Amino acid sequence: MKTDEMITAIRDDGTTYPVDKLDAHVRNVRHVAISVFILRGGRLLLQQRAAGKYHSPGLWANSCCSHPRWQENIEDSVVRRLGEELGFSVPVSKVGVVAYAAAVGDLYENEVAHCYAGTTGDPEAASGFNGDEVSSVRWCTLEQIDFELQTTPEIFAPWFRIYMTEHRTMIEPLFGLG
Repeated sequence: MKTDEMITAIRDDGTTYPVDKLDAHVRNVRHVAISVFILRGGRLLLQQRAAGKYHSPGLWANSCCSHPRWQENIEDSVVRRLGEELGFSVPVSKVGVVAYAAAVGDLYENEVAHCYAGTTGDPEAASGFNGDEVSSVRWCTLEQIDFELQTTPEIFAPWFRIYMTEHRTMIEPLFGLG
């Protein structure tokens, strides 16, 4: 198995072991994930997942969502994935840890997501995104996101809907609220 396909699974007792990324999503295995929220002037950078992604293709999600490789430092994976997905890097800080489980078609998300946030002043920061990972990007206010969540929730990845509805105490301060 290729190293970049191995991620960190979490047993009930908290110990970890390597698991194939796709296998973790097929067998509903609890695993470590990262979620990044990049803001600019009160707007959150959203990415539309590329059509070739094995789950949630074409759905909108937070700025960057992924998994650290097996035994990779979580913060190193945030920096790596921002570059790989969006083509840029900014300083980030940890804002929380969110555990969730959600069905995603025939697959499952069963994640302990380490959430990070950063800011940029550059409106073109994500213009060099990787088309194999991301098909489009846009900057949205919290009001825009809330309106779309109410009117067209199906356009968003399940984990993003969970963050925006069940973890507002983590999300609102990113927009300068709460």
